[in-house]
This record gives sequence, structure tokens and C-alpha cells, in this order.
Amino acid sequence: MSTPQLVVHRDKELMAEAAAARLITKIVDAQAARGSASIVLTGGRNGNGLLAALGSAPARDAVDWSRLDLWWGDERYLPEGDPERNVTQARAALLDRVPLDPARVHAMPASDGPYGGDVDAAAAAYAEELAAAAGPGDHCGVPTFDVLMLGVGPDTHVASLFPELPAVRETERTVVGVHGAPKPPPVRISLTLPAIRAAHEVWLLAAGEDKAKAAAIALSGAGEVQAPAAGAYGRSRTLWLLDAAAASELPRSLYPPASA
Repeated sequence: MSTPQLVVHRDKELMAEAAAARLITKIVDAQAARGSASIVLTGGRNGNGLLAALGSAPARDAVDWSRLDLWWGDERYLPEGDPERNVTQARAALLDRVPLDPARVHAMPASDGPYGGDVDAAAAAYAEELAAAAGPGDHCGVPTFDVLMLGVGPDTHVASLFPELPAVRETERTVVGVHGAPKPPPVRISLTLPAIRAAHEVWLLAAGEDKAKAAAIALSGAGEVQAPAAGAYGRSRTLWLLDAAAASELPRSLYPPASA
């Protein structure tokens, strides 16, 4: 378990640009060291804002996009191409603009795919895909992701792990079907906390006043069942990337000097 580190930026636009630059460096370093990199994407306004900033970053072409594996932390269980699916939004924000290897873009199954309405079977299939990509030195039956990104919801949810729901209590499986999510749509697929914690680095993104209370709760020692964001941490680093509005309710002891 790594101790959370905080970086606070002036506004959400600057946060997205700085996070994109940070991510490019991580990808390039991993590719230089091992030949490839493995990243877990998140949806929502902050995750998509980061992807859009990445697409416009001057250093974008330093990444060898053909040697990058992309995974998702969660997905809305909707038909392929639905505008609410995280992968659809990611394609619009960045993925359709860079030369990725399609075989290395690991989208979660859609509701009109081979599993139909059986979200639990779809989740099990994604778990099998992760396990097939894991190496002998990896943990928990998933690849050791270089960076796993998570948006933080106003209720402290991360991925599709919502407070008090069964998915946040899962300790054995790496991927689960989510039923009855309080945020629509109610049916989703999500990585579990054990899978999240297998990553080298976990980055939690929060921007806006509506995220301030969630950030304060998650960073104040709350339990992960009540505040799932509190249970999301990386093996070597846990980084909270916030704008000033999202950091506004943090105790002064936690609040670092503005980084930009």
C-alpha cells in the first residue's frame, strides 16, 4: 500500500494538461524499459478531459502507440457504440486519432455482444482476458498496469464500485458485474479493488466543487466500503490529481502548495 500523494492545479483544464504530460512520460519510460506499456483508462468528464489533452499535447508523438495496451476500469453495460459507453467516449476524445494496435485495445464487452444481457458472464470473460495477459511476476491474475486511472465520483465511488454495494466488498474476483448502481445506467462491469491495487501506480482524478467533499472523505481515513476511493491505491504510488475546487475541503495538513 502506497501513501497518497496530492498534486493540486489551478483549474480542471490545467489539471488535464499536466496529467496528460505526466502520462506521456510514464508511457515512454515504460516502453523504453520493457518495450511496451499498459494503461487503464477511466471515463467521465475528467478522464475524457485528460484524453483530449493528451491528443493535443506537443509530446504526443513520443509515444509508440502500437506498443500500448489499453484497458478499462469499468464500463456501462450498453450496446456497442452507445454514446454513454466509456470506450465510445474515449474513441472520440483520443483513440481514433492515434495509431493504436486494435488487438491491444481491450474494451469491456457490450450488452449486444456474445453475452447478451448476462453482465456477470461478460465480467467473467474480461477477467479471463486480463488473466491471459498477466505474466508470472504479476499479481492477482491481472497485468501489472503501469498506470491505472480512476475518476472520483461525488459519492466517493471509483470505477463502478459504489459505497456499500456488493462489488466494493469483493476480495476474490478481479472483475464483477454491477447490478443496481445508483448512477444510471444501473448495470455495469467493473474492476474490483484487488485488481486496482495490482497496478504500479493508481491516479485518482477529481475536479470541480462537487468532488470536494468526496476527496476530503476519502483522504481522511474513511473505510473503503463507505468510501471506495479510500481503498484505491497502487503498489508503488498513489497519486491524487485535483483542481483547486476539488481540494477546497481538504485539511490544510494535506493540501500541498499549488503546483501550477
